[in-house]
Amino acid sequence: MRSPNTSVQIGPLTLKNPVLTASGTFGYGLECAEFVDVSALGGIMTKSLSKKVRAGNPPQRIVETPSGMLNSIGLANIGVESFIKDKLPELRKLGVTVIANIAASSYDEYCEVLVRLEEKEGISGYEINVSCPNVKDGGLNFGTNCNAVGEITKRLRGLTKKCLVIKLTPNVANVGDFARACEAEGADAVALINTLVGLSVDVKTRKPHLATITGGLSGPAVKPVALAKVFEARKAVKIPIIGIGGIMNATDALEFLIVGATAIEVGTALFIDPSTANKIVTGIAEFLTANNIASVKDIIGTMHTELAPALSEAGW
Repeated sequence: MRSPNTSVQIGPLTLKNPVLTASGTFGYGLECAEFVDVSALGGIMTKSLSKKVRAGNPPQRIVETPSGMLNSIGLANIGVESFIKDKLPELRKLGVTVIANIAASSYDEYCEVLVRLEEKEGISGYEINVSCPNVKDGGLNFGTNCNAVGEITKRLRGLTKKCLVIKLTPNVANVGDFARACEAEGADAVALINTLVGLSVDVKTRKPHLATITGGLSGPAVKPVALAKVFEARKAVKIPIIGIGGIMNATDALEFLIVGATAIEVGTALFIDPSTANKIVTGIAEFLTANNIASVKDIIGTMHTELAPALSEAGW
């Protein structure tokens, strides 16, 4: 059998494989380049970029939890101008698809950052963070308002023909409604899930571990929730879905593809092993080869949802 075809299409963008790195877990894409071959990845999502430098939240900003971690980084970043000057020229040398993650606290800021990036070579698309649970200005205020998410999508769609991905929060009653709003306003894809709101307490001091009290929960603990949200979105829209949440190995990634994701992002696992995404690329290809599957597209959205006959007869 020939080597399987692992390429996938996200709007106008063709990825060599469906494995991306999640924003905020791989730096700006340069920090891990000396340890792993980033050109082997489908692409990288940069650390979130805002109009101005953001210091982020005060420490403590990260705490380990059972099967996961809470973070309250607060979208700390160097700002779009420093990114363009200091990071983007080096990123262009890596031979990897770069998708810029944009975070903002107003409609205008989202637009201004995208327009500034649009002027430069080396950016293949944008992931719009409307759903960070640990930022006071913006974040969930946008992400849990369906009209606001639709409006952001509409405004940004009018500013670029490049791939436009909207990153959604799981902290809503029906994520399908939000996915539909993005699709209706021209998004090429939606990415989900962003982190769940969580809290951890020190029983000796009776104080929260995080300075901001609550933060964003990620890691293996959120994977079942993420899979359910991807499935919910898949039933709601026809545009591609990028699945995120607790992906630690190729089997996890394949679950998301089978549920209906066209691509996936690896996040928290990269803090443990920066080469995890590369290993998942290899693992997916090996699975396809071992099962005589010619293309990764042949497994996307193939989950069998029919009830077993005995359960159906029992009225389940």
